[in-house]
Amino acid sequence: MYKHTFTCKTPVDLPLGKIVCVGRNYAAHAEELDNPVPEEPMLFIKPATAAAPMAEPVHLPRGRGSCHFEGELALLIGKRLTDANAAEVPGAVAGLGLALDLTLRELQSDLKKQGHPWEKAKGFDGACPLSPFVKLDWLPDWDNLTYTLWLNDEIRQRGKSNHMLTPILDLVAYISSYFTLLPGDVVLTGTPAGVGELQVGDKVAMGLEEDWLRAETLVV
Repeated sequence: MYKHTFTCKTPVDLPLGKIVCVGRNYAAHAEELDNPVPEEPMLFIKPATAAAPMAEPVHLPRGRGSCHFEGELALLIGKRLTDANAAEVPGAVAGLGLALDLTLRELQSDLKKQGHPWEKAKGFDGACPLSPFVKLDWLPDWDNLTYTLWLNDEIRQRGKSNHMLTPILDLVAYISSYFTLLPGDVVLTGTPAGVGELQVGDKVAMGLEEDWLRAETLVV
């Protein structure tokens, strides 16, 4: 059972809500999958049942084709946002964390060809392992955040927020113009290039900045 946690062990009095995601927010990732770069953010939602603690093993769905990892920066929403502007966003973000947007790639490709939504490929149980969140008692430099994903001790992804097509604060404001964000909701901000297939026995590690946060999981 997933519950929000802070790295400082301070209790988090926020329920788990929806997980709002953005597709193709890094041009290099869109290009590696031969997808066009969108003119505006492509939004989709994972249900709360997709959330899982990253510290627990990742269980690959059986019989559904390849499952790919997509490492992402995650935001924990602490205050309600409706049709907000970018200046209102920093005060509503309670924490910074890391996430895996697990994707059944073959199923996603089939759904895209049919013009159907992606949720069956991205919203299955356990499809969103989440790290603990760094509690934001201060304001980070939103345009200069860096995170890294290692697969079996090899760097596979390095995300920099200044490479995002839609910057973090603008992205959250955009999301709030379509979906009200409630305390306990999570926003995933997109994945950089370097995604790939997971195999049983793989070890996945993620780190935020040099020493803000590190999380690991094992694929079973």
